[in-house]
Amino acid sequence: MTFKQLALLSAIAGSMAVSITSIAASQDAAQTPPSPDQLVATLKQNLAEGAKKLRQYEWVETTVISLKGEEKARKQNRAYYGADGKLTKIPIGTPPAKAESQGGGGGRSGRLKERVVENKKDEMQEYMQKAVALVHKYVPPSPELIQKAKDGKKLTVQPPQAGRVRVEFKDFVQPADLMAIDVDAKALVLGGLSVATYLEKKEDVVTLDVRFGTLTDGTSYSAKTTFEAKAKHITVVIENSGHRPLVK
Repeated sequence: MTFKQLALLSAIAGSMAVSITSIAASQDAAQTPPSPDQLVATLKQNLAEGAKKLRQYEWVETTVISLKGEEKARKQNRAYYGADGKLTKIPIGTPPAKAESQGGGGGRSGRLKERVVENKKDEMQEYMQKAVALVHKYVPPSPELIQKAKDGKKLTVQPPQAGRVRVEFKDFVQPADLMAIDVDAKALVLGGLSVATYLEKKEDVVTLDVRFGTLTDGTSYSAKTTFEAKAKHITVVIENSGHRPLVK
């Protein structure tokens, strides 16, 4: 598995830095959750206008890949949105040199082992590509699918608990999946987004958890994203920090 295969995943995480504070703001003094109509209208508006503030910043993105709980790779990028609106990433530092193969004169046996390792890498990369493509269907949420969930009565606004309002979308992309958005009802900021879904088979569980932070000017950003492919024991954690105004 390479960082190249995870570029789309981290781009997806970055694109989720949207402000949906008006969802919480629409609550009355008794903190009554907004109606589905209000919610859908607010989400559509924010999905169309969100992330504009973040384009004024650059930041450091740190990506850590773990397999069965053991860290396998770590990389940092300088990240910012270019004039074309696309997320740009420039590596920070020099990547570690690739270790030379210690064949030890193994001949055919050594080449066979190398081939097995390469095949496993290819399989892992293909798996990650499929997983990332699936997550991309959820993040950022499609306005069309939000409307479909509302019309199909698959959208639920949970009563405020512990200062948060949770909006749940069942069967959002495929049967038996679940996407949830949390909003801090007091601070009126986006708290997080989570997805529980699967690849092809329901036992092949894939999850995504996005925690958000807020800059001094109120800009919302994805502070920490945790992606898990449980069937493969893969965990990817992406953290964004050190935000500063982008010099153009």
